[in-house]
Amino acid sequence: MEQEHAPAHSSILKVGLSLQLVIGSGQDTVNCGSTLLGWRERAWLICEWPFHFGQAVPCETGTRCLVRSMVAGKLVAYQSEVCMTQMSPLPLLYLAFPRRTEEIYLRKHPRVASNEPLLLRQTAQGSALLTQPNGPAPIGGLLQDLSLSGCRIMLQRAPGELRLGATVYLEFELIGIGHISHLAGAIKNMAERDGALSLGIEFCFNGKESIEFRGWGGNVQKAIEYAVMQRHTDWGLLTPPSEP
Repeated sequence: MEQEHAPAHSSILKVGLSLQLVIGSGQDTVNCGSTLLGWRERAWLICEWPFHFGQAVPCETGTRCLVRSMVAGKLVAYQSEVCMTQMSPLPLLYLAFPRRTEEIYLRKHPRVASNEPLLLRQTAQGSALLTQPNGPAPIGGLLQDLSLSGCRIMLQRAPGELRLGATVYLEFELIGIGHISHLAGAIKNMAERDGALSLGIEFCFNGKESIEFRGWGGNVQKAIEYAVMQRHTDWGLLTPPSEP
């Protein structure tokens, strides 16, 4: 995977951009999500002060920070530090404007490996998600990989009525972020492997999906994007800051 180093400029920034912040160093490092709210060119960035388990992530002026985001099909990261903090009227962080970035170009939606349990619910006759008492029971499976656009899952029990193009609803945990429910997806490919059924699912974000967060805000799409960034390891020199 090709890497290139680029001077920092505002083309990598947009209001509402999901950020992954790695704050601090050594044993005090905290990995958390935030949202970019604005910036002043060559001066500072302003973002939400991330909370973890209901508490603001500890940081003070001068705390080192690694910032990561996904922009236009590439992973962008840069070293920064906390310039100023603000708790009232809104909890905000002011970070140093990046002097230098590393950009790694990926396919449109990078995919990361996973190994989490998952529940799949079927639709019947084009109906919405079946949660009625007499509806079919959910099917247990395994989430094998994940991207912003979809995922691959493995089912040990393969119901015969599943077919290409069918809509299913998924429920699974994004570790450390939250529990996703009612996420619609269309079956794009199917294959039998060692007696199990492998399904390629394309997500259909319809506004009915939900997530119960674990100390981080946003919607389901932002949560999945953040989870993919968090798990991606092809970052070259862009590792969390260490002690000088």
